[in-house]
Amino acid sequence: MHIALVTDYYLPTLGGVQTAVKAHAETLRAAGHEVTVFCPLAGPSGDPGVVALPISRFFRPDGYPFTWPPRKAVRLLRDEFARRRIDVVHTHAEMFAALAGIRAAQELGIALVHTMHGRIDVYTANVLPLPALTTHILGWLHRRQVSHLGIEIKDEAAYTQTRAARAMWRLMLAQSRASDHVIVPSEHFRAKLADQGVATPMTVLSNGLEDSVLTQIGQPAPRRLTAGEPLRLLWVGRISPEKRPEVFVRAMAALGGSVTADMYGDGVARRELSRAPGGVRLHGSVPQAEILQAMSRAHALVSTSYDFDNQPMVMLEAIASGLPIIFCDPDLGEVVPDEAGFLTPSPDTHGLVAAVTAILDDPAAIARASQAAIQARSRAASNAAGLEQVYEAAIRAAAARPRNSSH
Repeated sequence: MHIALVTDYYLPTLGGVQTAVKAHAETLRAAGHEVTVFCPLAGPSGDPGVVALPISRFFRPDGYPFTWPPRKAVRLLRDEFARRRIDVVHTHAEMFAALAGIRAAQELGIALVHTMHGRIDVYTANVLPLPALTTHILGWLHRRQVSHLGIEIKDEAAYTQTRAARAMWRLMLAQSRASDHVIVPSEHFRAKLADQGVATPMTVLSNGLEDSVLTQIGQPAPRRLTAGEPLRLLWVGRISPEKRPEVFVRAMAALGGSVTADMYGDGVARRELSRAPGGVRLHGSVPQAEILQAMSRAHALVSTSYDFDNQPMVMLEAIASGLPIIFCDPDLGEVVPDEAGFLTPSPDTHGLVAAVTAILDDPAAIARASQAAIQARSRAASNAAGLEQVYEAAIRAAAARPRNSSH
């Protein structure tokens, strides 16, 4: 197959979507498929397998290049899809690169798959200025590209209580309806989408890591913590309110010299954290290879995300590295192999302090959890066969629907 991966976020910026798309591209190419990535870039692409989309000169939400204007992006994608004889379009994220991919695929009658990576309702509430207003502007812009007609959001759920949240859920449901097949990397998010009425076929499929990353990691050495040794903790991700990095910083301040703490990433909350006490070393955004090296030196990865993440790619990197995971969100227990992690008793700073203190009181817990992660590391690998099955199902669905149907 010739597969188009259309994404609003890609390298060299770092993040879960970028890592997942990179893994998909490499895994599918290794399986014999042709893959072209279409995405907004801050500069020209030196990779013939990556095509840059038009971007706004002024608007860069959270520092990322932003695809704009939509009509120009649709025209470029339509021409490229036709010229390259694309068999299936796979969109990632819910902004205008993905929307342009939907429009171009529909106009050409090409099979369309969408990966629902995460909770855009939580992301926009934490990142956009004046979210009560800007989410509705975003929803209005979205429905100009993809129809929202007839979509009703159930408002009895805790996550749909506000108008802004319902606007973003309407957006997610519209994008799901426009697709022939939806990939969801976790069962807990699939259940929410199904509860909100998504009727498009959905497949729960891990994003996975490509072989080159697993090779780079190699066979990990089991972690061991000796009595009295500081616990080396690592936090990796977008430093943004929805990731709750302040919980990590406050907990590290409370734990004092019993831990060392390193934080990798960048985002809108970094400046505020840099002024906070706690002895956390901020390293900024670095290449994936440096993250993997940091993981090889750490005793545990800490995830402070709660009621937001779907399947954090950094958790897959940790599992592949044999690194235990301390996490705050029970839903993410679906990602962490049995016995390879530690769920905090509560999602706040006190809960994280309690979980770390319990590990310090039982240093052998790190060795047990590391061994469990190593035994389960095959779960972190990308699944070409699973992607192929979804694409084949989408191609059959596209062949059965009327030409130019918007679903």
